[in-house]
Amino acid sequence: MKFRLASYNLHKCRGMTGPHAPERNLAVIADMQADIVALQEVDFRFGARPEALPRALIADMTGLVPAPHVGTSPQSLGWHGQTLLLRPELAEQARLRRLPLPGIEPRGALALMLPELTVVAIHLGLARSSRRAQLARLIAKAARIGSEALVLTGDFNEWRDDRGLESLQPLDVIAPGPSWPAPFPQLRYDRIAVSPRLRVVQAAVHDTPLARRASDHLPIWADLEPHSG
Repeated sequence: MKFRLASYNLHKCRGMTGPHAPERNLAVIADMQADIVALQEVDFRFGARPEALPRALIADMTGLVPAPHVGTSPQSLGWHGQTLLLRPELAEQARLRRLPLPGIEPRGALALMLPELTVVAIHLGLARSSRRAQLARLIAKAARIGSEALVLTGDFNEWRDDRGLESLQPLDVIAPGPSWPAPFPQLRYDRIAVSPRLRVVQAAVHDTPLARRASDHLPIWADLEPHSG
């Protein structure tokens, strides 16, 4: 069965410079019509890390619901700023697992486990040495925690295709196009990596006038289906 997966760094719903306007981000998410959306920077950074994306607005504006809650604090929507949104019928089957990651800064990934699919949502570190260690850890863990149909997606913080992604060699890594900075995108930070059990039907950067204002990243999406080979 084909499904649409998206990834979107919200930049705390402040666009490039503010103000805080989460309705813009939710409208962008709704426009993509995705079944699963991996989100980064959904919480404010300091204190109790309160949600920057109000959970009370999500279902009404997008038709999606947050995955089972594993927040940093009771006030947080995400863990290390990350969460996943799903179609309600998928959320009923979902399990979520935190994956702590090594590196200079505190980082972590979220593994979403569905009956025949595992999606790992990531926001990798700023240093390439950290990113390499984080991806190596994720590939080792992913082999043990879920389905052979595996997707890693998120903000890789890596603009090169030939460096820093060595651990992903078993996967098909898709960078649909420049996604940062949103007003004049130049760098391909946002990626989707899929295991051989999945096929990418099509993929794109969601580049609209609203998306260029709503965050410092443009979202990306891909239509995926089980590989028939």
